[in-house]
Amino acid sequence: MSQNAPPAPLSPHIIVDAVMAALSEDLGLAGDVTTNATVPETATAVADIRARENGIVSGLDVARAAFKALDPDVEFTEIAADGAAVKAGDVVATISGSARALLTAERVALNFIGRMSGIATLTRRYVDAVSGTTATIVDTRKTTPGLRAFEKYAVTCGGGANHRSGLFDAILIKDNHIVASGGLAAAITRARQSSGHMLKIEVEVDTLDQLKEVMKHNVDAVLLDNMTPATLKNAVSLVAGKALTEASGGVNLETVTAIAQTGVDLISIGALTHSAPVFDVGLDFQAKTT
Repeated sequence: MSQNAPPAPLSPHIIVDAVMAALSEDLGLAGDVTTNATVPETATAVADIRARENGIVSGLDVARAAFKALDPDVEFTEIAADGAAVKAGDVVATISGSARALLTAERVALNFIGRMSGIATLTRRYVDAVSGTTATIVDTRKTTPGLRAFEKYAVTCGGGANHRSGLFDAILIKDNHIVASGGLAAAITRARQSSGHMLKIEVEVDTLDQLKEVMKHNVDAVLLDNMTPATLKNAVSLVAGKALTEASGGVNLETVTAIAQTGVDLISIGALTHSAPVFDVGLDFQAKTT
């Protein structure tokens, strides 16, 4: 996808499953003993979800689902959409409804927004760093187990794009596959024989000699692993547009611009999902009535 395209929404059933699992984990067998003991069942409230720092918003649909799981009549009004830039102090959404529901769902909702907005914010920093080049920032499979769809969605909110979703939707032949299959040519041949025309094939290489060997075969993409910018530039020249070029390894905010300037098509970064700081966001009650 284009780095300027709006994020495609998450599937509702994925959201519901994740939210219900998170609420179950938080509530246990006894429920929210603090809220149930202190807040009248009939109490209502209005609250703001507010950014505590500058960043990119992601996860509002998940937060909405958390509150509505406990009170279907909750009104959830987005002030800033997913993918929007916000500043510290900005209200990103307003919620009104059962005070108990707002208090009980608060942490689950904020956990999702904090995690997802943190990923979106870090992604945007990388996207900004390669602005003016033809490179696209993409994620990896280095995600939190069970939350991959949410974390990859957050990457798109930050302006990045998704690599393969899992082991099922693309063939990526790495060094261990080559060893296990008996060699590069054998691995590519078997992959081509077992895959349909819709399944892409990418091969990882560490050296220009390996790349030259790969380019003798019909592959869709090459993963250029841990290469210096000078080597990457030579690799792009060798490929000459016959396959997509993906740079990976050793990528950080200090190196990504130079990597992008080599002409690679994609830059994959595991840190987008495995090392993004949590975005600071809070829930502030405005008022309540009983």
